[in-house]
Amino acid sequence: MLIGYARVSSSGQSLEVQLDALRAAGCDKVFQEKKSGASADGRLALADAIDFVREGDTLVITRLDRLARSSVDLHNIIARLNAKGVKFRCLQQAGVDTDSGMGKLVLAILGAVAEFETDIRKERQKEGIEKAKARGVYKGRKPSVDINAIQTLKDEGIGPSEIAKRLGIGRASVYRALAAAS
Repeated sequence: MLIGYARVSSSGQSLEVQLDALRAAGCDKVFQEKKSGASADGRLALADAIDFVREGDTLVITRLDRLARSSVDLHNIIARLNAKGVKFRCLQQAGVDTDSGMGKLVLAILGAVAEFETDIRKERQKEGIEKAKARGVYKGRKPSVDINAIQTLKDEGIGPSEIAKRLGIGRASVYRALAAAS
């Protein structure tokens, strides 16, 4: 059975191109999500896809960066698939599969390249922020949290994770707001 996995990084992006390609490739079932690919952690549809596949199945993606952005995540995912007897195939990067030694080598090389690209992108972003700070035009993001609302919920005995969930913010933002308020 061919099982597809499609991912985009943000809710404003469309999955349609990937979904069309996976359907055209003959995928019987497709898992999809809108979640950052910086890490495999917290990607529920990916976890569901890996849990769903059975021995003899093939997990299919459109591009390698849809599955993993680091070689560590890529190797861990592939190892989990191999342990289950599941093959892997990438549609837009021919030769990226686990059917042959050459496919495995290409997969490892492309995983390292994807990780390198991520590192370079982060370095460029950091350099740009530093230059903007030096010119006085970068002030960072304005806080978008209501410290009073956070404090009120905390005083009611609600934990940081639940506060973050209720207010639609990150848990780290809750901790920062509580630290700033003390």
